[in-house]
Amino acid sequence: MRPAELNNDNIAGLFPGAGTLVKGLQIIELFAEADSPKTSAELMKATGVPKATLYRLLAALVEFRYLHHDPRLSTYSLGPRFIELARRSLSGFDLRSAAEQELVRLATEIGETASLVALDGDSVIYIDTRRGPHPLAVGIEIGRRALAASAASGQAILAGLPPHEANVHLAALSDEEKAHALSAMAMSRVRGYTIAQSRSIRGVVIIAAPVLGGGGGAKGALVVTALEDRVPPEKQHTIGRDLMEAARRITGNIGAAVSITPNPRRSAHIEEGLVCVLAAGAIVGEGPVWNRRTATLDWVDVLAPSVHAYDPATGRNTGRQAPRLVSAVLPAEGGGHVAMTQQGLEALDFSAGMLTPLLDPEAHLPGNRFNDAKCDRRGRLWSGSMSLDASMPTGSLYRFNDARSAKAMDGGFQVSNGLDWSPDDRTFYFTDSALGTVFAYDFDIESGEISNRRPFLRFAPDAGRPDGLSVDSEGYVWIALWDGWRVARYAPDGRLDREVDLPVPRPSSCCFGGPDLKTLYITSARVRLSGKALEEAPLSGGIFSLAVDTPGQPATEFSR
Repeated sequence: MRPAELNNDNIAGLFPGAGTLVKGLQIIELFAEADSPKTSAELMKATGVPKATLYRLLAALVEFRYLHHDPRLSTYSLGPRFIELARRSLSGFDLRSAAEQELVRLATEIGETASLVALDGDSVIYIDTRRGPHPLAVGIEIGRRALAASAASGQAILAGLPPHEANVHLAALSDEEKAHALSAMAMSRVRGYTIAQSRSIRGVVIIAAPVLGGGGGAKGALVVTALEDRVPPEKQHTIGRDLMEAARRITGNIGAAVSITPNPRRSAHIEEGLVCVLAAGAIVGEGPVWNRRTATLDWVDVLAPSVHAYDPATGRNTGRQAPRLVSAVLPAEGGGHVAMTQQGLEALDFSAGMLTPLLDPEAHLPGNRFNDAKCDRRGRLWSGSMSLDASMPTGSLYRFNDARSAKAMDGGFQVSNGLDWSPDDRTFYFTDSALGTVFAYDFDIESGEISNRRPFLRFAPDAGRPDGLSVDSEGYVWIALWDGWRVARYAPDGRLDREVDLPVPRPSSCCFGGPDLKTLYITSARVRLSGKALEEAPLSGGIFSLAVDTPGQPATEFSR
């Protein structure tokens, strides 16, 4: 509770013997929120304090330099004592001292205003700020406050907290505000940073990344505030990645360690015949599927978020923004699409980018989202879930028989990912990227049941993490290796058959397309890659193609 929220009826009960002090603090609070000096008459009206008492309080506050009195205008304003106290208070923030060098560097290199915010009760407070050298850099005052649940900087911090702690801050929001905040926090957890329009200044964009503490929760956030016209979307994401790198260095300064660096490139070799057919610059290009009705490669950018259709015949890519995180898009019987999102299975109106919820078997787990998805040859949709920040083994594998029923088939996964079936429908493959493992199950095509889970392949971290996968018509498994700079083909017995070197560190998935299904399409990501890494791999986020001798298997439409 703040002093301004108290009245004469509850001051005595809450603070016996401190009534005069609280009234003095109420006066100070009024000045803290005022945008101009105040007269004694205005203060009397605002506080309800009797005239004689008010004058005694004002005289004391002026004497100790907490207020300044202008006798010519008969007005009062905050005095210089607060500057002295603020300096002493801020010097006590370990986070502020740890972040100072990074703030100076960010403001200088980006040219915009860089700030540090910390969580204080239900608000965030700006505890340091450095204005960029550009004359149009936005001015931010130290001490500025905003409601944590609504502010972009606050949502970045809340996204770094355990869900039960973050939910305390969301409790006071309306249902609509809470849904918006949860969606923004979900995106922040997966991206590692938040991008939002300023709620108080039109035309200003705010980019923020959490600074984690030694215990894993967020201690604060680094914030860049800029005029939207000066930072187009691509630059916003570049700044977001810069903030993540800076936050990581600050985190190292206060005792925690977070690594977002990809494995080094194995060699400068690039597979002959490999072509970047679309330099999409996707944050996380994912979920490629060949749509035989439209002869297009349908894919998603998980964190834009957006859905896309690439036409190889014309080279044209048609994209639509999505209202929330979308991780996979699949063709449905009779035309149209369904999508997997942070809210489960949804119908997708591609032309409008509109999502309509159908079924969410994990509505009770707001800290989870769905990831990769495919349909078996009976039209049943399979998809795995995972925690938003990929930190906990809370994911499960689901089978959606239709848009009305789903069954959990297995659980305990951390990063549910690529999945597919052998051509004889006797083996089902499913990936947990965090474990570096592709599992194999016995599969019954008639009942849709799986059994006998066993490791099919295991990868050491320095070999890359298995991500999306696709099985060709000979039963060989093609796997995109995130941070491995390649896609690899494995025989049904697990023997390495072929490796395709790529010019990007983070291939994310692959599928077969074209009229004869002899084109391997590969999606990739640029999420969390530093500027230096992107200089080495500028095509990160692009889509690649490679002609292969063995065709893939046709994608099955969802039987809804």
